[in-house]
Amino acid sequence: MSSILTNDSASIALMTLQSINSNIADVQSQISTGRKVAGADDNAAVWAIAKTMEADVLGYRKVSDSLALGGSTLSVARNAAETITDLLTEIKGHVVTAQGENVDRSKIQANIGALRDQIAAVVGAAQFNGMNLLQNTEATEGSGSEAVLGFLQRDASGVRGVDIAITKRDLGQGAGAISASGGTYAAAVASATLNATQSGTLNASAVTVTAGMAFSLNIFGTDADDSTFTQTELRFTTAANETRAEMTNAPIFYVARDGDTASDVMTQLVRRFESYAAQNDIDESVLSMTASGSSISVSSGVTDGTDTIAVSLNTLTADAGNTIGGGLELLAGFDVTTTSGASDALSQIEGLLTTATNAAAGFGSDQNRLETQTAFNGKLSDAMRAGIGTLVDADLEESSARLQALQVQQQLAIQALSIANGSPRALLGLFR
Repeated sequence: MSSILTNDSASIALMTLQSINSNIADVQSQISTGRKVAGADDNAAVWAIAKTMEADVLGYRKVSDSLALGGSTLSVARNAAETITDLLTEIKGHVVTAQGENVDRSKIQANIGALRDQIAAVVGAAQFNGMNLLQNTEATEGSGSEAVLGFLQRDASGVRGVDIAITKRDLGQGAGAISASGGTYAAAVASATLNATQSGTLNASAVTVTAGMAFSLNIFGTDADDSTFTQTELRFTTAANETRAEMTNAPIFYVARDGDTASDVMTQLVRRFESYAAQNDIDESVLSMTASGSSISVSSGVTDGTDTIAVSLNTLTADAGNTIGGGLELLAGFDVTTTSGASDALSQIEGLLTTATNAAAGFGSDQNRLETQTAFNGKLSDAMRAGIGTLVDADLEESSARLQALQVQQQLAIQALSIANGSPRALLGLFR
């Protein structure tokens, strides 16, 4: 049946041509924009994923800026710590020279003083954008570390930044007052009695260390038969009713700085004991101490069932009157103008060198960590950009080939539509 009112062939040809024209428009859009998903109307799900990932990539660029700032700060601190190590090495040379009897100790002391001042200047100048990692004596400055934004983490609760902690390492010589309150004395939080066992351990793992907390070691020797050591040689104690001021006069005393752990405190107390022992000619066979983590191992070669040495660790909670010493605070007391002073300095310089070298090594490790994180973030950003491209970028070779095919289909559809529209003219022949 033929009709001049209804031409199904022309309708089909027209719809085909319209579909081809729509496809051509899509391909031309891909070629012009370079994307197969340029907007939410192209593919809502893929577009939403791509936009979320693009936001994460932008976030990682800002993270890289934070890591670069932290790396620069660490670089300044590390170089300063290395310089201080070199200066302390020079001081050690002068201290060794001062051990001689026929040397001009006053001139040596002047040289040590100049180097000491130079160390203080280096510590003061070792700041980047206002942050100094070599100064950590004030409790009001905050914690013993600085946070650097290291990476972004996406989980069920959303995106959150994860910080990398950079530890401060105090190489100052002075002491700063803290703004804490309280001052409760706690006697014998850890104790040991050396008798026939000749050894003991002070375990401070249960002690929570806070900035401004004071620690002292009480040591009391009892020589019942007066055979090996004198009672006064090892008698320095802090009574339970002593005030903070009296407690600070104990020979072995340390006030915790921000960021100090129980292990740091034990190390500092042992260093102070070794210095005291050297100054007072206490031989290691009489009493020796070794720090190991949050414990101090105490040993003696002279105690028996009669002679005993009692050692206890005492604490005083943070008090507004406490001061926090710098990591090189013992350097301020160097005085080699006397034989005893030169001997004391020699016994202390190694510990100060260890403090400085540990600080430089720690800064170096932190700097390497930030550099590693920066490299990883760069690779992660590249991978995310590649993933975004896979989702939304158009394959231009495929689009070009498809455009040519669609253009051919378009021409054929136009011809088919022309043929379909010409069919009704054939009906005129039936009326001639």
